Amino acid sequence: MKDTYLDAIVTAHREAAARDRRPLDVLVEQARDCAPPRGFARALQADAGAGHLAVIAEVKRRSPSKGDIAGDLDPAALAEAYDRGGAACISVLTDHDWFGGSASDLRAVRDTVGRPVLRKDFTVAAHDVCDARLMGADALLLIAAALDDHELRDYHALALELGLDALVEVHDEAELDRAVAVGARLIGVNQRDLVTFAVDGARAVHLAPRMPAGVVRVAESGIGGPADAVPLAEAGYDAVLVGESLVRAPDPAAAVAALRNVGHAPTP
Repeated sequence: MKDTYLDAIVTAHREAAARDRRPLDVLVEQARDCAPPRGFARALQADAGAGHLAVIAEVKRRSPSKGDIAGDLDPAALAEAYDRGGAACISVLTDHDWFGGSASDLRAVRDTVGRPVLRKDFTVAAHDVCDARLMGADALLLIAAALDDHELRDYHALALELGLDALVEVHDEAELDRAVAVGARLIGVNQRDLVTFAVDGARAVHLAPRMPAGVVRVAESGIGGPADAVPLAEAGYDAVLVGESLVRAPDPAAAVAALRNVGHAPTP
């Protein structure tokens, strides 16, 4: 496969991680001393169990493929709008160089609303797992394509040890099998191709039957509104993670509500 935007980002994050000299044992103890997380997966299950399509609404300033989306957004104000619309959880990009985010954005969201918060970033070291907890996240992202089997297993285990939920992101059958092998109970299918950036709207639907019972299913990328969400809900997805279309929406609260009202089909 040709190099992708993910390769460049992960390489930069690995280089930064190699320069991190903070003692891991100290970070782990500090993370354990934080206030208990607020149950990210539990919030998704509760909304889906009530017959809704749970929405993970994202605070996103820009992206490598789209450039600036809303560089001057107020993360607290946007989070309040998402909260009014009924978002089950909120995702916050904390990568600065490619997405314009920061830990400050995440803290602002957590301090403003009571919804569980996902740290959306590129986890490539155990230090990153601890940092997610220390900045106040209730869950973190593990991208299967960015990690080898040992890393995926170890970071997933550390996240659970610290009380975090781990959203394991996959793109195909092989990555889904790897996620299941480490015991992931929260799995996201990213429908965006890592090489072309194109969205394959059938990818999540195709992978849905391969997911074991009991897994909280999340569809990611390319969801512009209810019309895109309907087939995902019908395939049994519990939640959708939506960023750009909500950030750009004239009324983000109404846009969240419209997605949530699509409803949720029982898992096949």
